[in-house]
Amino acid sequence: MQTTISSKYQVVIPKQVREHLDLKPKQKLTVIEKDKMLILIPHATLDELRGIAAGAGTDDHREKKDRFI
Repeated sequence: MQTTISSKYQVVIPKQVREHLDLKPKQKLTVIEKDKMLILIPHATLDELRGIAAGAGTDDHREKKDRFI
């Protein structure tokens, strides 16, 4: 799937993607550039995020000083 950047630097998100991700007009997206890629992340409300980590184990939690940086 491809899209084109307009002369005003606007990009159309294809309909199939908009429907699959349930994107709405005026919805905010975070833009991240990494390794010559653009990543668009839809903003979600706290209510929408509630419960996404249900069942996640906390037994194997590492302290910040033990994490690989």
